Amino acid sequence: MDSRRVISFLTGGLITAAFLLAIWYGNRDYASRRRLAAAHESDPGLLKKHSTFESYKTRSGYTYPRIRTFYKRHDKATELPNALPLLVFMHGLGGSAAQFAPLMTSLINIASCLAIDLPGCGLSEFEPGNPGAYTTQSLAELLYAAITRFRDAENGQNVICIGHSMGCSINALLASSTSQLSQLLEGTVVGVIAICPRGALPTPKEATLARRFTMMPTFLFDLLRQFDRRGGLSSASVTRVVGSGADDETRKMQLKYNEQSESGPFLRIMGAGLGPDGLPGKAIWSGIKVPLFLVAGDADGITPALEAENIAFWLKHEHEAEQDDSDNATAPAVPAIAGDTSAAQKQITISKSNADPPRTQSGSVIKDDYTSTKHASTLKTTIFPEPAAHGLLYSSSTVRILSGMIENFLSQHVDEHLSASWQMNALTKSGKWDVKNLKKWQSVDPCSAPIGGVFRAMKTMREVDDSHSPKEFVKRFSHKVIPDGVAAVIDISHETPVYHPQGLVEAGIDYHKFPTVSKEKPKAEEVDEFIKLVDSIREAPNYHSSSAPPTLRPTIGVHCHYGFNRTGFFIVCYLVERESYRLQDAIDAFAEKRPPRGIKHEHFLNELYVRYAVNIERRATITE
Repeated sequence: MDSRRVISFLTGGLITAAFLLAIWYGNRDYASRRRLAAAHESDPGLLKKHSTFESYKTRSGYTYPRIRTFYKRHDKATELPNALPLLVFMHGLGGSAAQFAPLMTSLINIASCLAIDLPGCGLSEFEPGNPGAYTTQSLAELLYAAITRFRDAENGQNVICIGHSMGCSINALLASSTSQLSQLLEGTVVGVIAICPRGALPTPKEATLARRFTMMPTFLFDLLRQFDRRGGLSSASVTRVVGSGADDETRKMQLKYNEQSESGPFLRIMGAGLGPDGLPGKAIWSGIKVPLFLVAGDADGITPALEAENIAFWLKHEHEAEQDDSDNATAPAVPAIAGDTSAAQKQITISKSNADPPRTQSGSVIKDDYTSTKHASTLKTTIFPEPAAHGLLYSSSTVRILSGMIENFLSQHVDEHLSASWQMNALTKSGKWDVKNLKKWQSVDPCSAPIGGVFRAMKTMREVDDSHSPKEFVKRFSHKVIPDGVAAVIDISHETPVYHPQGLVEAGIDYHKFPTVSKEKPKAEEVDEFIKLVDSIREAPNYHSSSAPPTLRPTIGVHCHYGFNRTGFFIVCYLVERESYRLQDAIDAFAEKRPPRGIKHEHFLNELYVRYAVNIERRATITE
């Protein structure tokens, strides 16, 4: 072959390579734009309302130019006598802050909350390009930069780290006394919640497999992931995370998260986790000296429950930890940790009631253990039974239970001021615990007549009110007073209620918190969950305990703030989907019983027509 042919061949090869590279870059940019668009479209209303895009420069010199940052200050932060800790949420590999939304809807009522999307995840841009910016340590420095910007350091605000999966490892680097980053938040981290944590370093087999993935061209890894998602909700990709026993709603959420997870940052972060600054192991976890709550799922195949049990073992047994400080040491399996109080003397006295252990909705017992660490701090380990898996933080069967457990742990063992009851009492005494617009609230009727034989629309109660407090409400509207009175209350307001729900419960009225965002049209997923909740209430013994005739059955009270827009929206949806109402009839029925004109917001009414007017007959047929 003469030189001209060689030159021609090489030139053609270079042109072809450049063309293919251009296509790859174009596809990469298209995939990134598609991910961001999908993430924007499905972003929970709470996060949309309180998110900004921030640029952070870390102490190692990396600049992350556009990081989605969620920050919601506690509504009453300035009115409480003590500075409340900042709750900091950190998602895992391939995740986003949106996965915490079901937990945040409750926790934002007890403290200010902060969360970020890691670069290339959720709504954050995939920048910078330097691989060093994606090590676990670098990402921990990024989180620290966000904390520094939003933490109220002037008033000595403390921090509580809440993480999921790899997010637990990032948090551990900031919380552990044995971490290279320990000085960053030294004395500031007062509690750690680790959901599905990983404690051990990758095994040689896992490391080899991960390296093979990271060596793949991104487009090949994309093809592999698409193949893995065959079958949609029933695909291996979805089942791997949420478990084989997950319901369809949880599967829908996980499929959405999978589709929004971009391969480039996924590979970059996974590859960096294999390096010298990779995932923290035993030495880091053993250095956590603050109250720690470990949560795991029995059906988790990504970070098995044994990982959390091993972390607990390291923290509980000082003599084993001192014998071998190596990160590569593997703790022996813990056959039964419940009731093990053989560790060091506790600093915090734990009062355990004689009540039955907590259970999931299926009735399975949750393995729940309190003990102390080798540093004499509180340690709680909770293992949710099957079908709880890696997605338990947003699974419909576990999220509400988990939320309640976190609130109890924080108020009992980290800071008593994180108790909703404590805050209510403090605000009541100061006169600052009240409705937004008292005059407007007073002009609204407290409770409607029955709507569709199922509901009563209410305004929120006031603990300090003479006519519409829980005490007065049960006297006038309880199912024990009138046959079609209220047997359960669903509080769909986003804020902590300005009344004590216990006053209803003690009078035989069930209370359910179902937080939704004011002025935001409820999402289809929220409507489905509301319908399921109402169905479960109507099947409960309390709902059938009345001796009244079938035409006068107990009702379910629903309230937001005033009981018109969000309340009407959910009630109308239920009447259409479960009671076979025509849409307009359902809207009219609500307006008749909730004057002056029922649902007031036009965009709420428009959304109802979009959802039901065209397909009303089809939906009614499915429901029946």
